[in-house]
Amino acid sequence: MVTDPDDRERAAEPEDLGRLFLERANAGDAEGVTALYEPDAVVVAAGGDLVNGAEAIQSMYETLLADPPQFSGDVCPAVRRGDLALTSTRFRGGATAEIARRQSDGTWLWVADQPNVTG
Repeated sequence: MVTDPDDRERAAEPEDLGRLFLERANAGDAEGVTALYEPDAVVVAAGGDLVNGAEAIQSMYETLLADPPQFSGDVCPAVRRGDLALTSTRFRGGATAEIARRQSDGTWLWVADQPNVTG
């Protein structure tokens, strides 16, 4: 079961999601990365397949982070409209694009993620 432990930092601002992703991915923390998504979020996986839901997203990240690559990038300012935000991170050779939603507790989680919009 995918959990979001209370001791993990939560995204107070949409831009925090990109920073937290980089920290957790570089630590090989698939569960921590998954906690940045809503339970029914969707991610575009390598090859263009859609990965739906927290369990499938965590499984994808467990595979990806088994031999942790070193992710780096520049988190861009979010474009906000009410409780929605478009987030992105630029990295060598591309950029990400994600849709984040403000949660009832005021924190932010991703609902949709395209990890490489130029690939």
